[in-house]
Amino acid sequence: MEFEHKPVLLHECIDSLNIDKNGTYIDGTLGGAGHSSEIIKRLDKGTLIGIDQDQTAIETAGERLGRLRRDAGLILIKGNFRDIGTLAAGHGIRTVDGILLDIGVSSYQLDEAERGFSYQQDAPLDMRMDRSRSLDAAEIVNTYDEKAIRKIISDYGEENWAARIAAFIAKARREKRIETTGQLVDIIKAAIPAPARREGPHPAKRTFQALRIAVNDELAALEEAIEGAVRLLKPGGRLSIITFHSLEDRIVKNEFQRREKPCTCPPSFPVCVCGRKPELKVLTRKPILPSEKEVDENPRSRSAKLRTAMKLHPDSDK
Repeated sequence: MEFEHKPVLLHECIDSLNIDKNGTYIDGTLGGAGHSSEIIKRLDKGTLIGIDQDQTAIETAGERLGRLRRDAGLILIKGNFRDIGTLAAGHGIRTVDGILLDIGVSSYQLDEAERGFSYQQDAPLDMRMDRSRSLDAAEIVNTYDEKAIRKIISDYGEENWAARIAAFIAKARREKRIETTGQLVDIIKAAIPAPARREGPHPAKRTFQALRIAVNDELAALEEAIEGAVRLLKPGGRLSIITFHSLEDRIVKNEFQRREKPCTCPPSFPVCVCGRKPELKVLTRKPILPSEKEVDENPRSRSAKLRTAMKLHPDSDK
């Protein structure tokens, strides 16, 4: 299957980055180069750095972006965006004008059955974005204790039936190892009472989301990526992040706010004495959402939220 990517909130993302044709920009989640294709079209003597942990994405994006680059520089790096600072430094990049992170599974990864991300197709229970990593979803459901599985499904999937699903998984694996997405879907359906299954999204959606987050350590990676991205940005540079569920959006919102208002002094103090200065100015007080037209054309964009912040000069007070 060709690596396709229908970029979410494309025009909103491009606008949020305020692209300088001679600037340096990082797409930390390259995917099928949907967003990067639009960034590189707007560069003259600038440079685009694309990062992805999926080798197929790197190869496919390289071909597409190579046809569009004109005089722009292009650097493609296989790696995890949590290491964004180290990866950029490895190529001599110390500061950049803008960074985009699209925190989600690409359409290619969802649609390629053998990757095991989808509960709609029977496939090996994998869910690794970086296939060189050893931990996969099958190892979690077959070797983690019931309490740990329950916590993963509850915390990362926000699933009301987490305890029951974990108990059913523990029982099923005593009889036979759980190897496929189809097996797991059947276990989840059996665990959730029929009346609950008839309401809301697919009964396996939240559990699959939770396992994917656990396999790829996505939430910790996002926090580390924000830290590294803020360090990389030049004053005036923009950091734009698209999230797809509440856990991710909460992290972005809180991290942006913490860096905009870092003062730890008690409210009763007449002046700040802690000396902490703002690093960011939040440009999106409320997240930007996809239009009805975009959701109609690309249903996977439905839950997307875009937040953007600007790096402040170290001597700035606001």
